[in-house]
Amino acid sequence: MRPSDHPLRARTRPAFDSGGGAVRIVDLFAGCGGITLGLAQASRAAGRALEIALAVDSEPLTTSVYQQNFAFAERIETAPVEAFFDGVLGDAPTFVEQRIAVSVADVDVLVGGPPCQGHSNLNNHTRRVDEKNALYLRMVRAAEILRPRLLLIENVPSVLRDRHNGVGVVARAVEHLEGIGYRTEHRVVVLARLGVAQTRQRHVMLATAPGEPAPARLFDAIEASATLHDLRWAIGDLTDTTSASMLDREPQAMAKNVERMQFLLDNGLYDLPNALRPNCQQGSHSYKSMYGRLRWDEPAQTITSGFGSIGQGRYMHPDRTRALTAHEAARIQGFPDYFDFSACRTRSALATMIGNAVPPQLGAAVLTAFLALSAQSEESVRAEAPQSA
Repeated sequence: MRPSDHPLRARTRPAFDSGGGAVRIVDLFAGCGGITLGLAQASRAAGRALEIALAVDSEPLTTSVYQQNFAFAERIETAPVEAFFDGVLGDAPTFVEQRIAVSVADVDVLVGGPPCQGHSNLNNHTRRVDEKNALYLRMVRAAEILRPRLLLIENVPSVLRDRHNGVGVVARAVEHLEGIGYRTEHRVVVLARLGVAQTRQRHVMLATAPGEPAPARLFDAIEASATLHDLRWAIGDLTDTTSASMLDREPQAMAKNVERMQFLLDNGLYDLPNALRPNCQQGSHSYKSMYGRLRWDEPAQTITSGFGSIGQGRYMHPDRTRALTAHEAARIQGFPDYFDFSACRTRSALATMIGNAVPPQLGAAVLTAFLALSAQSEESVRAEAPQSA
């Protein structure tokens, strides 16, 4: 593959707002726009433009990054999603919801990744009882108001164990969506099978309106078109990249950690022996990946905002005594070089933005399957229609 053909090395952003019949989307809890980017890529591959009717996130910096990358969006709002969809499930639309429904109109795809801190197993104090978990159902309310052709909700796999008011939040979402006419299917998706060079897993809920392809068919199509990439494919060209950009700045490690990394390189090891770990990890522990070295021929571990420190996980570069740069982490998250993170003025903000992002390949895989199956259905209808004399 020539460098110019590599999907992550592209430096020129495509004109996502140009093409044939537009795909109109709403992105809630949009973050920096990872899912939107995937939808844009899938739309362009199908020869269609992307229309962003509305994107909402509560964090000003994330909407700044979103704006930089999707300047053609009709409306980008920095506000809580519940300020736009404030009604109770099953109730008549509120005044605010009526205005939103009229302003966005004819939504093809509604997507969102509600904050997952309440669901994460890393959050020991509040997991599965956090009030943020209720935000999952705001996506269902938005679908009830906007009536998109396709709904995509992504979250961490442990959302399946969440309870909101005593009822499983995913089960409640399924019950309500099916009660208003949608077909639903939800599965845990291994993003490495979608071409993301990391082992991240996400829980994905799909719902389709009457007359649209069944969600189970979408999942089956996605799984049948698996694409696998290793770390070398994603970042092999970046090892010795030097630039003044904060994106390419190499993280600086403490002398002790440099010694640990050099030991791994000198001995051809990928896991640090207990004797060389901090005292708290020298007994029996489950922190094998911490202070670990990545392998070129495998996907990376899940990228978090801690990718710049080997004490946060298996984030040591395969060949260098350093952790990953922000550029490498963004690539591993599936972001092409044309994606602009320059609104992030500090390394901490940049790391958080990248670590919290949703890999674009998820949105791309779902919409690619949806458009293909929709086209097949339309072709079947035309073939079965009676021919005029």
